[in-house]
Amino acid sequence: MLVREGIPRARRVVVKVGSSSISGDNAHQIAPLVDALATAHAAGTEIILVSSGAIATGIPFLQLEARPHDLATQQAAAAVGQNVLIFRYQNSLDRYGIVAGQVLLTAGDLENPTHRSNAQRAMDRLLGLRILPIVNENDTVATHEIRFGDNDRLAALVSQLVGADALVLLSDVDALYTRPPQEPGAVKITDVPLGDDLAGVTFGSAGAAGVGTGGAATKVSAARLAAASGTAVLVTSTSLVAEALAGAAVGTFFEPSPVPTERLPTGAIAVPTAD
Repeated sequence: MLVREGIPRARRVVVKVGSSSISGDNAHQIAPLVDALATAHAAGTEIILVSSGAIATGIPFLQLEARPHDLATQQAAAAVGQNVLIFRYQNSLDRYGIVAGQVLLTAGDLENPTHRSNAQRAMDRLLGLRILPIVNENDTVATHEIRFGDNDRLAALVSQLVGADALVLLSDVDALYTRPPQEPGAVKITDVPLGDDLAGVTFGSAGAAGVGTGGAATKVSAARLAAASGTAVLVTSTSLVAEALAGAAVGTFFEPSPVPTERLPTGAIAVPTAD
């Protein structure tokens, strides 16, 4: 069973980063994020990056002042933003001679046995070729009815899909707290034992600057889903990703189930229960 200090020795790690961490005024955080991923990649770890940010990145190119609410404009922003986002990642990865592979998924892809098998096979082959897969929801074609809802859940399902040893969920906050960290009396949660229901913990609203859709509650739900499948989960800030991948005592660690990680079986998809 993987522990926090064992993350640097994990065979396969999924890292998820949110929109607010790598878009707008925080686009400069892509370079240090890539630095950390490249260090782990060079050490032999197979890295999969689940990156939000397509819509947020596309907003200024559509000359919009805020995240659009209608589906068609969200899809248009995603079409433009995904192109720019992947360019920014590849431009930074070029410093290390690493090639990115874009993988866009919808919830329907992971519910359909054929599509899920294809995605699984493609990512296995990308990793075998030492390509760094960058996964995002396919916002250009996804509808409200079939969306993952947030990329924390997508990251947990991808972890199941590829049999990841660890999942690192990144945001703007260094860890989970017993209440929103800006409130008096908030206490940092360092470890979450398997089965801990976090009774008495209060989560705040999602997203920073209105560009993201996830929050602490979605991260807990995703972490529980992944941990129950045998994947260790660490929740921390994007600025601490290097320390997280090095096994440092940062963030909130969710203990994985001792049952070995198994991939999603054909014809079945694991869905997290509501908090």
